[in-house]
Amino acid sequence: QVQLVESGGGLVQPGGSLRLSCAASGSIFGVYTMGWYRQAPGKEREFVTSITSGGVTDSAESVKGRFTISRDNAKNAVYLQMNSLKPEDTGLYYCFADCKVTWYSTYNDYWGQGTQVTVSS
Repeated sequence: QVQLVESGGGLVQPGGSLRLSCAASGSIFGVYTMGWYRQAPGKEREFVTSITSGGVTDSAESVKGRFTISRDNAKNAVYLQMNSLKPEDTGLYYCFADCKVTWYSTYNDYWGQGTQVTVSS
């Protein structure tokens, strides 16, 4: 089994910063893409940003220039530095990882439980 645990959410004022962390553990042979989605109240879950094991990143237009994703492959961990936060960034942030558990298995998506980010004055 693969487990993802997020941390670092909280309440911050508009314009402030937060750093989220996520670590994958368990029976892991390899991890390809890791990243973040978020879900605001009453809305569907949306893609935020991702990073491959080779360091290639992708981000939603709404967060470009404000959010930075990074990764520690040795620790199977991913980080999200969020700056210039806006009230519309409020939501439950979910970490995901594309993992394979043996050398012959395919990559499958695994998800964390989510960490709440609230941007409000």
